Amino acid sequence: MLPVPCKYTLVAGRGEGETPLNAFDAALLDAGVGNLNLLKVSSILPPGAVYFPRLAIPPGALVPAAYGYLTSREPGTVIAAAIGVGVSPDTYGVIMEFEGFCTKKEAETLVTAMVEEGFHKRSLHLQEVLVRAIEHRVERIGGVMAAAVFWY
Repeated sequence: MLPVPCKYTLVAGRGEGETPLNAFDAALLDAGVGNLNLLKVSSILPPGAVYFPRLAIPPGALVPAAYGYLTSREPGTVIAAAIGVGVSPDTYGVIMEFEGFCTKKEAETLVTAMVEEGFHKRSLHLQEVLVRAIEHRVERIGGVMAAAVFWY
């Protein structure tokens, strides 16, 4: 059985590459998580998990993360990614990820609404929403990503 993470942070990055995968890798590096092995998880914040602006995680670690990403080969296109975490004072929280062809501001607005809906559907009390977002104007092949990264 895996332990329940007790810490989390929010990251976002952008980058360019020669291929979509290299653009995604550049976005991971820009976000500070490019040397970790991200294990994609669904969107529940563990009860009692504490937010840290930065986490010291060793390179190569297997790291749970809820994330969204987008790559594009269309020069001039604006792409964005956002992560939103809703915190409850009583129980677990809800995480939503968003990626799309829009601005950072639009991504922030949409992911916030998604978190609010997730709380409403679960009949949970929403104490606060934390959001991290980024946008990028594609030069050749661009990528963006935003994540909630968990640690122990």
